[in-house]
Amino acid sequence: MFGQFDVTLHRSSLKTTRLLRLFIIIMYARVGMKIEKTPLLGLTIDELKSVAAEVGLPAFAAKQMASWLYQKGVTSIDEMTNISLAARQRLCQHFEVGRRDPLLRQQSVDGTAKYLFPTSDGHRVEAVFIPDEERGTICVSCQVGCKMACRFCMTGRQGFQGQLTPTDILNQIYSLPERERLTNIVFMGQGEPLDNLDAILRATQLLMADYGWAWSPKRITVSTVGLRKGLKRFLDESPCHLAISLHNPFHNERAAMMPAERSYQLDEMLELLRQYDWTGQRRLSFEYIVFGGQNDTDRHARELVRLLSPLECRVNLIRWHAIPAAPSSMPSLSSAAPPSHSYEVPSLSHATPSLSPAAVVPDGSSSGLPLSDAVTFHEAVPARMVAFRDYLTRHGVRCTIRASRGQDIDAACGLLNTKEQNKD
Repeated sequence: MFGQFDVTLHRSSLKTTRLLRLFIIIMYARVGMKIEKTPLLGLTIDELKSVAAEVGLPAFAAKQMASWLYQKGVTSIDEMTNISLAARQRLCQHFEVGRRDPLLRQQSVDGTAKYLFPTSDGHRVEAVFIPDEERGTICVSCQVGCKMACRFCMTGRQGFQGQLTPTDILNQIYSLPERERLTNIVFMGQGEPLDNLDAILRATQLLMADYGWAWSPKRITVSTVGLRKGLKRFLDESPCHLAISLHNPFHNERAAMMPAERSYQLDEMLELLRQYDWTGQRRLSFEYIVFGGQNDTDRHARELVRLLSPLECRVNLIRWHAIPAAPSSMPSLSSAAPPSHSYEVPSLSHATPSLSPAAVVPDGSSSGLPLSDAVTFHEAVPARMVAFRDYLTRHGVRCTIRASRGQDIDAACGLLNTKEQNKD
């Protein structure tokens, strides 16, 4: 169909293709994966040009493949009907699209849907579709489990079992039954995006590329606890929105909840964020799970205002969802955290409620709380969350309360977990 392929002219392209395939095989091998065919989903236009050269197609066939993969969303090479049958047969010998249908779907009473997807190496990850009037959001996973070990998160309790490839990440989006309804993508599922940054940057690049899905970066948000090794690179290389998992403004208290704070402190992270312009299209937000009597006190609100008011940002308050079979003790945030049903809601316009001696913070800059005491997390009283939101807003920090979705199917924030599904 496309004429005789000139081996001499395309010798360098063939060499590039072989190196590309070797690179992909090595990348899969590093995460313990065996593949027989190279997935096309996840390749850039230049890499698809090399694939075209390997099977004897001209360079413009790469755009044809990209259109089938990223715009039409085909599931097999045989569906690429403007490529010759002979060329498709050659493609099928060494390549595949890489799409995998979800294994399980759970439907919440509020319309949220949770999907269990297989990965290239035989693991399982969860993704969540959240419909909301004219909006449709998918919450995407980037790792099998997570290394961050946040005390309040089911994924953190799962431990780390493997990285997802760009193909695995994109498959959650392209194989979503509600794909045509999507308006937003958030990388807030299982795993820490900055701990798998190469794959995240590759996936978002393909989502935004004119030959890909051609999405605006304003429709994509990447969430992180904040990792020193990856945050600056993400800020320099990606135009997507950034969400920081904050959850506590005091170092010791945050470290007790989120071990990542010990290697990259919040004040260092904020210093870096202040070096970037957030007044344009890229948005900065802070996620704040509210624990009753533990991080919703007056001093927490005042410290948040002190830290965040210099930034153009938004704070999203999130209700904590009790973790099934959670351990009875966790690192301390305060010496006496009352259960939510008996927690008295103080006014944020008055003085800070009485604190135990260990919780006193004379200079307001860091907490002296011990990390070894035991405490149980509690849900916050809704009225307290409203008062907390209003205090931040009155003092110049835009704040909203995020609606909880999918809790009845363990799809809400902090509840994703595939430990049982990934057992051998």
